[in-house]
Amino acid sequence: MQYGGKIIAGLVIFLGLVSLPFWFNVGGKYEQPKVELPKNAKECVAPVEDMRTSHMQLLDEWRDLALREGKRTYISANGKEYTISLVNTCMQCHTSKKEFCDKCHTAAGVTPYCWDCHVPPKEAK
Repeated sequence: MQYGGKIIAGLVIFLGLVSLPFWFNVGGKYEQPKVELPKNAKECVAPVEDMRTSHMQLLDEWRDLALREGKRTYISANGKEYTISLVNTCMQCHTSKKEFCDKCHTAAGVTPYCWDCHVPPKEAK
């Protein structure tokens, strides 16, 4: 065990470096970005908390239903029918990609691939 001290010191340094992001963020507080909410709609296709946490799963489900199964109607939990369309349903209420989508995605550090296929709506002036 002539290298025991060096091994233990190496492990301590390694664990310190690996856990550095955790220690760096201890006590940090996440502040939700202030987004522009829809002015012309009272309810969304799903409850607000579900949309905050799971909207990408809903959009993936919509993509599969529309493109793979040919279904164009979504029935929400409250029984209301919606057309399955990012641009014609979601962006009718959330009219500013820059003030709604981009603010949260930038704060979360994600780059969604929605706009690889969809044409982003023109921003209102």
